[in-house]
Amino acid sequence: MDSATSSSRAEEEAFPWHLGVFDAHCHPTDTVASQDDVPKMKARALVIMATRYEDQDIVRQFADRYGVQPETAKTLWDQVDNDCNTQLVPSFGWHPWFSYLTFDDSRSSLENLGVIHHYKSVLSPSPSDEFISSLPQPKPLSELLHQLRGNLANFPYALVGEVGIDRSFRLPMQWTLSDKAERNDGLTPGGREGRRLSPYRVQIDHQRKILKAQLHLAGDLGRPVSVHGVAAHGILFETLKETWQGHEMAVISKRERKRRSSAAIAHARQAVTPLVTEKEENKASRSKPYPPRVCLHSYSGPPDALRRYLEPSIPATVYFSFSQLVNFSNRSRKAIEVVKAIPDDRILVESDLHTAGDEMDKLLEDIVRLVCRIKGWSLIEGVKLLAQNFRKFVFGEQIADSTLRHG
Repeated sequence: MDSATSSSRAEEEAFPWHLGVFDAHCHPTDTVASQDDVPKMKARALVIMATRYEDQDIVRQFADRYGVQPETAKTLWDQVDNDCNTQLVPSFGWHPWFSYLTFDDSRSSLENLGVIHHYKSVLSPSPSDEFISSLPQPKPLSELLHQLRGNLANFPYALVGEVGIDRSFRLPMQWTLSDKAERNDGLTPGGREGRRLSPYRVQIDHQRKILKAQLHLAGDLGRPVSVHGVAAHGILFETLKETWQGHEMAVISKRERKRRSSAAIAHARQAVTPLVTEKEENKASRSKPYPPRVCLHSYSGPPDALRRYLEPSIPATVYFSFSQLVNFSNRSRKAIEVVKAIPDDRILVESDLHTAGDEMDKLLEDIVRLVCRIKGWSLIEGVKLLAQNFRKFVFGEQIADSTLRHG
């Protein structure tokens, strides 16, 4: 079937919600009232992001109510019945926009460092004392990591996210009386909420420090991560690369693979030998300094930057997720070329929306249809492929397969 025919079919077909549609990245906890809309949605599962101190507990509350459990995970892959309620996969972490609210206490306490010194050292240009006086007292990185570890322990399927690096973000200005009067009480506190932007940005070195600490914890616990990267594609890649440096996989040439295959056949005729020894299995299961799977959410890098993430020597599996809101709000030609270039087994979709319900479902349907048209997939083929990719990213090959066999 050619691309034009597939594209036409993707336009005409009724949307196959019954096959399972999955949102790899969204923020319904920004609008707590939308919690009651979660079970009414058509999507099969949502990965819901935490970003700051104010929403970690809210993500946990959503997950306590609707979170994926070992006994319910099997219903995610039921391709016949779409009557099952939407389930949530929680993701805990600190977004780069809020990284300035954390100080590195591995070298000095806040008492020794001082609040003013902390903010002047992590914000650029150096903020005025008046602006600093409007900011909350920063919290120690050790406390952030302790809370993150606890949340991950309580939710065995939880991810780390949203984390990352953002060079373009600027802090909002202090609250004015008119800002407070117009504030929407339905929104979770801590965000911009319509305030004017200040000239202050979070220094990249500080963002990298907070990101790497969370990446190392994800690696220690074997959890996937959802990563934000804006105007920082090179720096983000180098930061991720630093976590797996020294752990790269050996790349075997075609000639060597053929030689080993022939040797394996010869050995198999003489004796049956285990493919993986118990010692190797234990070694493979040990914690690593890098996360096993990475999703670059609403990926906005150029097509030629994909190659470095797809190098066979990289021990982490990197996925690329796309949203209607961020990637295709203006029908970006660059985004289309990137989607075309990504291997079929590395692409995910997301809504990146701040509220659950019909609008989130509509955005998911729109982005799935668009990806199918760009890739030349039929809707049935595309929805199945995207579901398989979601399963592998969130649960991993072994965990997902075990869930399917024994769930």
